[in-house]
Amino acid sequence: MKDVLDELAAVRRAMGTGSVPAGEAYTIELRRRYDAEIDDVWDAITNPERLQRWFKPVTGDLRLGGQFALDGGEHGEILRCEPPRLLKVSWLYGPDADAWPGTSEVEVRLATGPAGDTEFELIHAAVVGEPLFPTYGPGAGGVGWDLALLALGRLLAGGEITGHEEFEKSPEGREFGRRSAAAWGQAHLAAGGEPEHVAAAVEATTKFYVLDPT
Repeated sequence: MKDVLDELAAVRRAMGTGSVPAGEAYTIELRRRYDAEIDDVWDAITNPERLQRWFKPVTGDLRLGGQFALDGGEHGEILRCEPPRLLKVSWLYGPDADAWPGTSEVEVRLATGPAGDTEFELIHAAVVGEPLFPTYGPGAGGVGWDLALLALGRLLAGGEITGHEEFEKSPEGREFGRRSAAAWGQAHLAAGGEPEHVAAAVEATTKFYVLDPT
C-alpha cells in the first residue's frame, strides 16, 4: 500500500477560480512529477490505445477542433493541441450536457523537468451548482482525477494497472479514496472554505468514493 499512498502524496492540489464560456467557474488543480520523458507522457494522454489502459476508451475525431467521446459519458471538443506541451478540451457529461455548452474544460500542461522527467499539471474548470459543489466540494472531481493520475503513473512506470472499480473496492483503494477526499478538504480550507462546510463535503465525498467491497 505504501507505493499507492506515496503516489497520492506526490500530487500538489489547489482549488481556485477561473472562467469557461458559460461563465465564472471554480477550478481544481493537480500538479506532480512523472519519472518519464515528456514525449512518453504526451503519448500516454493522447494515444487512444494507451489512454484506454489507464483512463477510458475514447472515440471521435481526435484532432484540433474535433469531437471526442469517452465510454463513461464524458464528451467534448479539442480546443487546443500543442504537442507535446498543451492539451485543452471542453468536458461535458451525459446526453443532456449539450443544453449547457461550455460548462467545463480540462487543460493539461507538460514541461520538461531538470532531470529529463516531466512536470504534469491538470486544471479542471467547471461551472457547478446544486447539489454537486455544495455537497462534495472540490473532491467531487478531485478524487476521480487522483485515481486517474495514479493509473497514469503506473502505466508510465510499466506497472500493472488494475481496473478502476476493482481497485476502488480493494483495501488499498478504499484507503486511497479516504485520504484523497481528506486531501481535497485541505485544499478547500486553503482556498478559504468554511470548516463546517469542508468537513461535511469531505464526509460526503468519502461516502461516494469509498465503495463497499462486497
